[in-house]
Formats: sequence, C-alpha cells, structure tokens
Amino acid sequence: MATFVKIQRKGQVTIPTRLRAQLGLSGGDVVEARAHRGRIVLTPTPVVDREYTPYQRRVIDARLAKAEADVKAGRVSKAYSDHREFTTDLHSAAARLLPHKD
Repeated sequence: MATFVKIQRKGQVTIPTRLRAQLGLSGGDVVEARAHRGRIVLTPTPVVDREYTPYQRRVIDARLAKAEADVKAGRVSKAYSDHREFTTDLHSAAARLLPHKD
C-alpha cells in the first residue's frame, strides 16, 4: 500500500508512524538517502549502539529481571559437569514421573 507524504518548505519529509514501527525506527536513528532510477530510497542504517528495537529491549529487560528474581529466590537448577550427567539426571526425573510397568 502506497503512503504519500508532503515535502515541507526546507525539504523535510515525515516518515509515517506505521512505516517507522514496521522498520523499528525511532527519533535519532540514521537512514541513508540516495537517488536510484528516478526514486529517492531511504535505507535504515544500523547504529552500533542500538542492536535492538525499543520493544525488543523491553522484552529482553523483562526476561532478564525475571531470571534475576528466580536466581535470588533460589529457583535454579543444579550445575552439571557435562552433558552426560545432565542426561542421566533428566532420565531419572522422567522415570520418577512416568508410571512403572510391572
């Protein structure tokens, strides 16, 4: 769906909210502007400081806070020396949960 924007007196153009959200752009972000076959092409340019969109950062921060709360409350699993020890423990736990066939 095409979106039309008006060029302001000083050449400024507003990128509509829907498009900014779709691309994860926010105020202060940098875009590359170039002419290509009679069109103006704006390409988001990643900034080194910003690897996640604001929404992604909120989700990550919430999950980290929950994990930290779990650790502080002692809700953690034991440490295993290697994958074999983990697998053995996993099978033991599964055997305790499953009904025995006698």
